[in-house]
Amino acid sequence: MVIEDNSGDFVIVNDLLTDQVLKPVITHAINYKQAFDILTSGAVFDIILLDLSLPDKSGRQLVTEILQITSLCCPVIILTGYADIEFSIKSVAEGISDYLLKDDLNAEMLYKSIIYAIERKKAVYELERSQKQYSDLFNLSPQPMWVLDVETFRFVQVNKAAVLLYGYTEEEFLNITLMDIKLEEDIPEAIVDLRTDNTQNWVYKNLTRHRKKSGEIIEVEISSTAISINNKKFRSGIVIDVTEKNQYENKITKAIIKTQEDERYEIGGELHDNVCQLLAASQISLGLLKKSITPEKMNLFDQSKEHIRMALDEIRNLSHRLAPAFFDDSNLEEAFRRLFTTFNLEEDHKVLLHFDDEVLKYPVSLDIQLNVYRILQEQLRNILKYANATRIEVDVLIYKKELKMKISDNGIGFDIGTVKEGIGLANMKRRAELFSGKFEIHSTPGKGCTIIINIPLLEINEPEKLVDLVF
Repeated sequence: MVIEDNSGDFVIVNDLLTDQVLKPVITHAINYKQAFDILTSGAVFDIILLDLSLPDKSGRQLVTEILQITSLCCPVIILTGYADIEFSIKSVAEGISDYLLKDDLNAEMLYKSIIYAIERKKAVYELERSQKQYSDLFNLSPQPMWVLDVETFRFVQVNKAAVLLYGYTEEEFLNITLMDIKLEEDIPEAIVDLRTDNTQNWVYKNLTRHRKKSGEIIEVEISSTAISINNKKFRSGIVIDVTEKNQYENKITKAIIKTQEDERYEIGGELHDNVCQLLAASQISLGLLKKSITPEKMNLFDQSKEHIRMALDEIRNLSHRLAPAFFDDSNLEEAFRRLFTTFNLEEDHKVLLHFDDEVLKYPVSLDIQLNVYRILQEQLRNILKYANATRIEVDVLIYKKELKMKISDNGIGFDIGTVKEGIGLANMKRRAELFSGKFEIHSTPGKGCTIIINIPLLEINEPEKLVDLVF
């Protein structure tokens, strides 16, 4: 479309276009009103060539109104007989694609200007469309999302789902940092992880805890990756609230463990009350037969009695491991010491147990006590089976309202990175996480192994017995 009131200038422009373009379709408007009517009628053009001086409108006002009409459809090139550098610069800044002087105009110059303007408009349109798609994807996503400054950990962008989940307004979000929604005890580890991950481009996933504006603590799964905006590094994140999912899984896991414990107590009870009684009766019967045993058979008789005694000891130890008797008539420390005895650790190992008095005073639920006991039991099995250790040290204490247990040995150790997590390690980790606890394992070849359990005791209800049988 050529908007030009001078018929002579239009003929020149028409000739220049025909010289470079095969069969151009040209629409001519001689004033602003006519151009307005054509442009608002739905007509589509590749380019608009605009004279700055029309009978009914000219200059800045003309440029502004033409741009308002054509901003979404096609580029505009100004053709003028006046060389006003300042005005040309302002026009280009406002959205005009090019500013050409009629006196200097030739076919090649006009053609190049048109092609550049069209291609530039396409590029700008694609960029704007891409930005809109990203904006829609970000803002309309049902999953909470944010963009984080990697240096200050400050939120620079959050979507509606994040506002809904955490309870902060968008303005409040942009005035806090990631550390403001993290639990205090998780901050040091989070800073280390973020500093490390900010140098990587892959997607990083982790499970953590956050605090809403209301104070409610939720468990979330974060997937984040490094992004660059205007040559500055940021980190985008997608948040999945897994609180209810984890609670449901924990209920299932607790039910499974409850069933396992009941079964263990039943088996332990059968061994203790029935098999042990049968063996004890066998001892008594052997004692009654002693007088009728000939001297040459006495050695065999004594061996039989010793084997029965050994079987009784083994079955008692096994029954106590299956059903620890610390719920009613003993405490956790006594149960630990009895556990060491049932494993016969004193024969080949130096065993050190450090038990903080606060553990006995603090109202630790029986569920937690039993699971801590099972974790120790599992690790003792691992040490005896794999470690070739001579020293075992167990520390149990209360620190900052957390129950902490450390189990160390001086065995052969192993490379954590090359060893698959077996059922035993998985069970220990699962038991700790049942109570929002943390499970850590540290080991290197030749330097033994250390397992650390941290279980928060911030919210303790009236303890419930996981099992009622005591042996």
